[in-house]
Amino acid sequence: MGGAVSAGEDNDELIDNLKEAQYIRSELVEEAFRAIDRADYYLEEFRDSAYKDLAWRHGNIHLSAPCIYSEVMEALDLQPGLSFLNLGSGTGYLSTMVGLILGPFGVNHGVELHSDVIEYAYQKLEFFIKTSDSFDRFEFCEPSFVVGNCLEIAPESRQYDRVYCGAGVQKEHEDYMKNLLKVGGILVLPLEEKLTKITRTGYNSWDTKKIIAVSFAPLVLPKHNQNGKPRAVPLPPMFEVRSLQDLSRITIRHLLKKSLSGTWPPPRRVGGGRAGSRHKRRRDHRDATSLLTNRYVFMTRLIPGPMDDNNNQSGSDEVEDDEDEDEEGDENICRAVCERIQNNEEAAATLEEEEEEEEDEVGRREGSVLLMETQVNPLREKILSLPLPEPLKMYLLHYREK
Repeated sequence: MGGAVSAGEDNDELIDNLKEAQYIRSELVEEAFRAIDRADYYLEEFRDSAYKDLAWRHGNIHLSAPCIYSEVMEALDLQPGLSFLNLGSGTGYLSTMVGLILGPFGVNHGVELHSDVIEYAYQKLEFFIKTSDSFDRFEFCEPSFVVGNCLEIAPESRQYDRVYCGAGVQKEHEDYMKNLLKVGGILVLPLEEKLTKITRTGYNSWDTKKIIAVSFAPLVLPKHNQNGKPRAVPLPPMFEVRSLQDLSRITIRHLLKKSLSGTWPPPRRVGGGRAGSRHKRRRDHRDATSLLTNRYVFMTRLIPGPMDDNNNQSGSDEVEDDEDEDEEGDENICRAVCERIQNNEEAAATLEEEEEEEEDEVGRREGSVLLMETQVNPLREKILSLPLPEPLKMYLLHYREK
C-alpha cells in the first residue's frame, strides 16, 4: 500500500510531498513528522527505501506507507494529555510521533504480537531519546509496549481517548474495538478494506467516517491455552504516580524551553535546488542536442533551390548531370555539421562536469557549515550553563550524550 506521492531525497522532502498532496494538513502533524526521521526505523541495509511512499516489511518488522500514517495522524486529532493505545505498535515509529504531541502528562501504550519487534521498538526508542534533538524540542510522552494479541485485552480493561489498530479488522471484531474507547474518543482502524474513523459520541452512539481505501494484513486470531481460555494481555498502568524529582525535571525543562522560545535553529534540510537545477540543465542540453542533430536535414528539405522565369527550379539539368558531385557535397556538409555538433556536445559535457564538481565542492562547504549550526541544542547549552552540580545537570538532560 502506498505510492500516492513521489519519493523524497530525505525526510523533509518526503513531508513536503505529503503536504502538497494534502495528506498532511495540520501544523501539529507536520511538526511531528519532521521531528522523526523515518529512515531511523529501517534496518541499515534498507535505508535507501525509507523516503518512498511505500510500506516496508522485513520478517516481523513492518512500517506502513507514509501516506497511511499521515491520514492516521490527522484522523486521530491528537492533543496534549490524552491517552493513546496503538494495537500492533510495530517499530514504535507512529507511537513516538504521537508521543511528541501528547506531552509528558499523556498516556502512550502499544500492544505488539511479536516479542522481537518489541525489542526492536525499544532499541529505536532509546536511540531517539539519546541522540535526537527533537527529544529536547518537544515535551515527550514516552511509549510503553507490551507483548500480546490485541484481541485478548480483557473487556473490563481501561478505556482510551485515542485508539489505532494497524491490522485489518473484520466486522465481527468492530464492537470489541469500540469498547476500548472512552466516550468522546476516536478509533482509527482499517475496517473491511477502508481506513475508518469512528467517534464515540455517547455510551451507545457512534459516528463513522470512511477515509480511504487500504489493504492491510488481517488481525491474527488468538490462540487458546490448554484450558481453552484466551491469554489476557496485561496493559501497562494507565497513570503512574511520579516522583517529586521526576515532576521537578519536567517543570524545569518546560520553563527553560519556554525561555528559549524562538532560539532553536531551523531543522536541517538536505538536497535542495542544486540537484534539481542540475537535472534540468542536463534535460535542456539533451533537448538542444536533439534539435541540432535534426536541423540540417530539416533545413535542406525545407529550402528549395532557385527558380527560373517559368517557375521551374533552375539548373535541374545540371543537378541531374552533377548528381554524384552534389551527393558527395551533401555528405561533406552533413559530416561537417555532425562533427561540429559532436564537438559542441563534448565541450558542453566537459563544462557541465566542471560545474558539477564546483557545485559539489560548494555543497560540501555549505553542508559542513550548516551541520555545525544545527548541532547547537539551546536547551542543552542552557542546562550546562546553570550553576548546578554535574550529576543534577545530567539528570535534567536525561543523561543524553551530546
